[in-house]
Amino acid sequence: MDKTFGQLLKELRRSKSISQRDLALQVGVDFTYISKIENDRLPPPSAQTIEKICDVLGVPQEILLSHSGKVSDEIKAMITSSPEVVQFLKEVKALNLTGSDWKKLSTQLKQFK
Repeated sequence: MDKTFGQLLKELRRSKSISQRDLALQVGVDFTYISKIENDRLPPPSAQTIEKICDVLGVPQEILLSHSGKVSDEIKAMITSSPEVVQFLKEVKALNLTGSDWKKLSTQLKQFK
């Protein structure tokens, strides 16, 4: 069974030996908010708050963002700024790529430019 966002956050926070209070203080939220998220009593926070959490924990933002089903404002702006990007993503979606496929595609794209 996949972990919930809250379970993953709790695991990452504990692995860094950071208390809920310390995380909350550094992110700028109340510690009860962190507790409620970790115990799945609240949905994942905004993408901006997730980015702050990741910065404090020293983990890549993609880990928690992808687990929350959210994207950063930067990615959202990139996607919505160009019809070509939207078309590309539609075409890629139709391919049903695996995680391994995405890594290969990323490598090839880096060589393209």
